[in-house]
Amino acid sequence: MKKLFPHLCIISALLLAACNQHQNIPYGHNPAAGKYYNIRGFKMYVEVYGIGKPLLMIHGNGGDISAFEKNIPYFARRYKVIVADSRAQGLSTDTKDSLSFEMMADDYAALLDSMHVDSSYVIGWSDGGINALLLAMRHPNKVIKLASTGANLWPDSTAINPPDWKSGVAYYDTSKNKVWKTAKEKNDWKIFMLDYNQPNVPLSALSAIKCPSLIICGDHDVIVIQHTVLIYQHIKHANLWVVPNSGHATLKQHTDEFNDKVDEFFTEPFHDRQND
Repeated sequence: MKKLFPHLCIISALLLAACNQHQNIPYGHNPAAGKYYNIRGFKMYVEVYGIGKPLLMIHGNGGDISAFEKNIPYFARRYKVIVADSRAQGLSTDTKDSLSFEMMADDYAALLDSMHVDSSYVIGWSDGGINALLLAMRHPNKVIKLASTGANLWPDSTAINPPDWKSGVAYYDTSKNKVWKTAKEKNDWKIFMLDYNQPNVPLSALSAIKCPSLIICGDHDVIVIQHTVLIYQHIKHANLWVVPNSGHATLKQHTDEFNDKVDEFFTEPFHDRQND
């Protein structure tokens, strides 16, 4: 045992150092993993972690790569995790006036092409969940399986929790006539207006999604549960997960369960409810 003890100490120290290294990675600002790609008229900032089958992660409105700081280490153990700042967000600056979910979905398809990735698993949260659905609709060959949490198909109080929607309307009413002066103010307004006016996806359009899809929301999500159920019901090969005791940030509030459940969905054969 005396001979083994020093070796055990070394192994423990190495494991501790590895854990600390994961904890200290500046996701979203990591030069060792980051790179810019010229994508459809702007420079898209991307970080890559791990090796294995490609897994694309897409963040929500006004967010960035760091949204997945609790998820990247888990999935990087068996996937090549590709995580980017969406157009006009994070380090992916885009000063143009226009912005749409369709535009961003096409950006991600172009990113996968630029990285020579034929197809990928996809995790999307909030606006990223919308992007995941649209990517599968517009570029079906690019998506192997997807997990979309907290997505909506249209912007009103039937999709978004009424008090939250009313709050957004009130902000629009008090801000619509303001003159935005700085680049940041103009960009923030553009990002706000994206969710105020969009998306506008009819339920019938979801029939274009051919890949197995895990549709997720929290049981007290900002997205109305019945709206999430409608999304699930209109995708042919879909499973539904309403996360108990969770708000909008399912992947943060229930990180371990989220990681395990999504990984299981990706790795296990899909059980089609159509055959139940």
